[in-house]
Amino acid sequence: MEGQMLVEFRVRNFRSLRDEQVLSFVSSSDLALQASHTIETGIKSLPRLNRASVIYGANASGKSNLIFALATMRNLVMTSTGMHEAAFAEQYTPFRLDRAMAGEPTEFELTALIDGIRFEYGFAYDARRITSESLTVYRTGKGQRWFERRWNGDINDYEWSSFSAYFTGPKDIWRKATRPQALFLTTAAQLNSEQLRPFADWMANKVAIVSWMGATSLWPTLQRLDDPGFKERVLGLLRAADIHIADIRVDKELGHQVEFKLEPGKPPEFAARDQEVPVVKFLHQLAGEEPVWFDTRYESAGTQKLLAYIGPLLEAIDSGKLLVIDELDSSLHPMVMRLIMEVVHDPLLSTRGAQIWITTHDTSLLDADLLRRDQFWFVEKNERQASRLYPLSDFSPRKGEALEKGYLRGRYGGVPFIIRHNVH
Repeated sequence: MEGQMLVEFRVRNFRSLRDEQVLSFVSSSDLALQASHTIETGIKSLPRLNRASVIYGANASGKSNLIFALATMRNLVMTSTGMHEAAFAEQYTPFRLDRAMAGEPTEFELTALIDGIRFEYGFAYDARRITSESLTVYRTGKGQRWFERRWNGDINDYEWSSFSAYFTGPKDIWRKATRPQALFLTTAAQLNSEQLRPFADWMANKVAIVSWMGATSLWPTLQRLDDPGFKERVLGLLRAADIHIADIRVDKELGHQVEFKLEPGKPPEFAARDQEVPVVKFLHQLAGEEPVWFDTRYESAGTQKLLAYIGPLLEAIDSGKLLVIDELDSSLHPMVMRLIMEVVHDPLLSTRGAQIWITTHDTSLLDADLLRRDQFWFVEKNERQASRLYPLSDFSPRKGEALEKGYLRGRYGGVPFIIRHNVH
């Protein structure tokens, strides 16, 4: 199948993720919702991939760290060639509660299917350098190890395996141009490796990691409202979510901008000036009444968050992206969450292999009529405060099992252990 999709993501020794954790989008042999919720790949060894993964866990269990791990890997792939040593060192955040792990490298590995070719790419790093890096490519059944390098502290240099004959271009020039804090993949792709560019481009342009950052999160949606077709789809989704907004516009109004300047050895300086700032307006209208425009002060946090997520959601569906959202349910009604999942899994709407990975506390999604059992995952911390990610399938739930009830009763773990005290 033509398309670009995540197969699996692995991480080790990153924040609370001490041991290797694996999030897989590979579909099980379960036939439930297969036509709508899975994507056929055309590859015998990897026949279907899931459109979504939903991760549950208690607060501070490590759900967000999984997403942050992907964001860190993506950031290094995109920017490592221009990253200063201090900025590179900041990317290294190992598991610190175990002395043995605190100095060990962080490891990432990601497998993606890009237009029928499987890329299996991984690297490890510490605060000083990339310590290993490799790429295996599967054009047919057998993998081709295009490149591999490892840092050898005894010789204070990298040991490189022989480049694959299938990997073409001025490989030695790319190798010599790769700094210790830079990835070979990024260096070669920026130096015009046509073979590596599809994977590097997928990481940069087809992985969208979204989190709520206040009003600024609205801009990916608002910037496209000049397109009448896009605006109608946005308004249509808002109406489907029972949010009665007739129109949205962005005005420029005169606002008060305060600037703060702080320089070493000088007192702080404040400067205030009036300038045009963008203001979002929402049109509400009752039958027989004059239409009224409201600004964001009058709109709920849920409406604003849904609007912020609609733009990236439609972009993911249109372009076949992986959309990653942390705590999607925050301020959103469970029925709105169901609507988002239904949009992602509608094969008539989502025709380009879009996928979504979310973390949530909304247990109403634990419904086998809404999602496949292999789309549910849980995270919990062990007695050493290390996070563990595991699938619902580990518990072999029977068909028809009340998943939400089982989760809330602690059958699958991933719930907080509440200590209740009697109040007298």
